[in-house]
Amino acid sequence: KFDRPPESATMNTRLRSALGVPQRELQVISSYFVPIPGGVWAFADLAQRGVRVHVLTNALESTDVAAVHAGYAKYRRPLLRAGVKVFEWRSQGSTRGRRLHGRRFVQASAASLHAKAFAVDGERVYVGSFNLDPRSAALNTEMGFAIDSPGLAGGIARAFEARVPQAAYEVRLAPDGRSLQWVERTPEGEEIHTREPGAGLARRVFVRVLSWLPVEWLL
Repeated sequence: KFDRPPESATMNTRLRSALGVPQRELQVISSYFVPIPGGVWAFADLAQRGVRVHVLTNALESTDVAAVHAGYAKYRRPLLRAGVKVFEWRSQGSTRGRRLHGRRFVQASAASLHAKAFAVDGERVYVGSFNLDPRSAALNTEMGFAIDSPGLAGGIARAFEARVPQAAYEVRLAPDGRSLQWVERTPEGEEIHTREPGAGLARRVFVRVLSWLPVEWLL
């Protein structure tokens, strides 16, 4: 459980003023997503009020900044428990593997998600340089456009319904309520991963060690 954060004149509050408080749905695309406790509280509060909240960020296999993934990973469980739907962008190629003689044949790609956009209630959109992370909120100089556009906002909402689940892992809580599962949708059906997919042991261990360091405010 996270307490409500204090208000401050950051980019977060400026975006809230420009886009308004979601009443029905919120879609978030953030390549570097570190919500910190205040962000988790805000998303959980929206979900508990019946707002459909969807988040798309990079998977460990596709991120180019492992430290950011380490800062994000600790917040997956509280977000999922609050009812937020979380998707992690896959390296394109890993999602479209073909089977050859019973084995998966993949042409790997290092492509990663780099977009930053939010859509609110199918009516308003933000597109710019701002990620939902401490660096964007408090350290960097960020900019973007807040646009009243049901066409753009609706397009993002439809993408989360149809295209995002095919191009990203859907992260879920396992039946035990503690472990995580990554659902990969393939032409052969759903494949359930119980570890961070597409990442080797060394990379997973490296990210775990980074998550213990007190560097979240720099991410």
